[in-house]
Amino acid sequence: MDAAQHTAPAPAPAPVAVVTGASRGLGLALARALAADGWQLVISARGAAGLAAAEAALAAVTKVVALPGSIVDDDHRAHLTAAADGLGGASLLVNNAGTLNGATAPGAEPLPRLADFPLPDLLETFEVNALAPIALTQLVLPQLRAHAGAVLNISSDAAVVPYLGWGGYGASKAALDLATAVLAREEPELRVWAVDPGSMRTGMLQEASPGEDISGEPLPEEVVPVLLGLLHDRAPSGRYRVEDLRAAARGGR
Repeated sequence: MDAAQHTAPAPAPAPVAVVTGASRGLGLALARALAADGWQLVISARGAAGLAAAEAALAAVTKVVALPGSIVDDDHRAHLTAAADGLGGASLLVNNAGTLNGATAPGAEPLPRLADFPLPDLLETFEVNALAPIALTQLVLPQLRAHAGAVLNISSDAAVVPYLGWGGYGASKAALDLATAVLAREEPELRVWAVDPGSMRTGMLQEASPGEDISGEPLPEEVVPVLLGLLHDRAPSGRYRVEDLRAAARGGR
């Protein structure tokens, strides 16, 4: 045998995940867990300072590209897609970025009734929570197909339960749920999940519940292992509730 025959094959490159809304809350917790699991990351968030802090921490663990911007912006979505391609192509897309009410004005009503919901803010809510995830998925799909990858869309119980004041947010998440289900039918070689993580101790929940004590809610880090379980098990496409997945795991012990 010559020396060439003794050469070990090159290791497979680390898989690539695109995670939106990754500067805080569930997005950041999931990015940290994926990094620890050996994934390369492309992360995005609107807040440049928060995203830079996340990038600095994650870069100590894995290769990460951080791109601040809004997923509503066409160019930003294109940059995320190109960054993932530059790392070898995405195997996972996490559509986590979201908005409670689309409002940018300080002091805006956190959960306006539908009768009073400013239409520009309602449009922004649907763009961030439903339209932009679909648009980003369209761009990343060729990479996901090449890697038999997965799409994880973060949903909410407000998508199926008519809570007072949650009409705009819930309707946008319901739209995302249905798009998830249709994409799963159209892309049977992929895994396409919508997951309701349940209430968590996040900034968004506190914004929705001003003055309330949410310290009893689980941290996002407690939810992440359930999401990773879907990924590791390559669970069938569909809509899942973290609460149900936890119960099933306890029952299987």
